Amino acid sequence: MSEQIQQELDVDRFTLGLVGPDQEWAGTVADGGTVRTHTPPACWGPMITPEFRGGHEVTRPIRVENAEPGDALVVRIVDVDVTSVATSTGSMAEREGAFGDDPFVDHRCPECGTAWPESVVEGIGEESIRCAECGANASSFGFEFGYTVAFDDDRSVGLTVGEEGATDLAERAAEAMALPEHSRQHPILLYRPDEMPGTLGRLQPFIGNIGTTPPRELPDSHNAGDFGQFLIGAGHDWGLPDEDALADRTDGHMDSNDVRPGAVLICPVKVDGAGLYVGDLHANQGDGELSLHTTDVSGRTELEVEVIKGLDVDGPLLLPTVEDLPDIAKPYTDAEREAGAGLAAQYGVDEVTDAAPIQVIGSGATINDATDNAFDRAGDLLDMTEGEVRARCTFSGGVEIARLPGVVQLSMLAPMDRLEAVGLADVVREQYDR
Repeated sequence: MSEQIQQELDVDRFTLGLVGPDQEWAGTVADGGTVRTHTPPACWGPMITPEFRGGHEVTRPIRVENAEPGDALVVRIVDVDVTSVATSTGSMAEREGAFGDDPFVDHRCPECGTAWPESVVEGIGEESIRCAECGANASSFGFEFGYTVAFDDDRSVGLTVGEEGATDLAERAAEAMALPEHSRQHPILLYRPDEMPGTLGRLQPFIGNIGTTPPRELPDSHNAGDFGQFLIGAGHDWGLPDEDALADRTDGHMDSNDVRPGAVLICPVKVDGAGLYVGDLHANQGDGELSLHTTDVSGRTELEVEVIKGLDVDGPLLLPTVEDLPDIAKPYTDAEREAGAGLAAQYGVDEVTDAAPIQVIGSGATINDATDNAFDRAGDLLDMTEGEVRARCTFSGGVEIARLPGVVQLSMLAPMDRLEAVGLADVVREQYDR
């Protein structure tokens, strides 16, 4: 670990699919400093590379000056820039015999039985990932339905291609995916899927996995209440005894398409230095990530970090751009405030409560469980009963699905006096220019 505190820190080294306090640190950034990353794709590349212990390839953890357990880390998303020119994705099919308890974590060669075998690439297609020991197809995944997408130069749209285009991209897969120098994954373009050609989609890049280091080592893709369920009772090295052990998660794996430039993420600090990590950039995604996977890409991020001392949050909070907020959870306009003051005078209300938007991230085995988790987190944070949380979120907020089966964003226009009490008022005011 570098002890030098840097005002600007560039990170280009990655873990082999794990997050936790024993990972090698990437360096130390100043409280108030800037972090820049260049990350490889997550999901499909690590999923088909049997050396990985998790389903993503994220940065080594970044130490943040002054961050201690019981604090919170403010992460301002300044920029997300896609560097891949294409990717492949779709719905997955698991390959029998290529894993133990969990196809994302517990990899083994289906023929020689080597655990997390080293692998080599031979040709292209779904048979191309081979065990270095015995030569068998060692990947845990194929496509149930797959497609390849090529991006325009501005990364504003993507077009699904047919067999000719998919083959061309597969033959130059690492280059087309712009894999960073220190990436260790096989590029998913090798699989050359070519279903539904000619479909045009709009791109809006965001960060799928960004957060702080949990106090317990976890597969990076499973640092969430839904994917983390696969760890409970598992026989591999990262198995958990029960749901209580999963409470150590920091919910970095959110797959919320609102975690994009202009948004602010507020993360729990559960280890000294916070251990910020970044990865899993997506070129686009509809709410819910209904295929469980989307357009994974390499890309660069620029982030600004700041520590809030004593803000003890259990999971992430998100301050999206105004554009991404539900309409009824957007900041009040001057005209709305004036109308509210008129109603207060008419009906004898002493004052109109000053309020501003926040989103509480919840995760769990199902969407209902995730919503209950968000209710609990919001109530604990703002000193509200569940009834008050439900009422405020019904009247001036709502719940959105970040990812199926179990990550949600619970929106609320939260009273400013409650935000003042916990130390969130300044960052909320800054985000929404109040």
